[in-house]
Amino acid sequence: MAVPKRRTSKRKKRARNTHKTAAAVVIQSCPRCGSPKRPHRVCGECGYYAGKQRVAPAEA
Repeated sequence: MAVPKRRTSKRKKRARNTHKTAAAVVIQSCPRCGSPKRPHRVCGECGYYAGKQRVAPAEA
């Protein structure tokens, strides 16, 4: 079984892992009310999705 001769330095380890980042959260504006929302989800302000009201709107 192969065993590393030297410990991997922080610099080497961090350079190897630079591409391992979390994807940014995508935010779009609701086409009906303009409030920010995640895509493919019901709007929390107006309760609409795909042109139809799916849930009751949130109370202010």
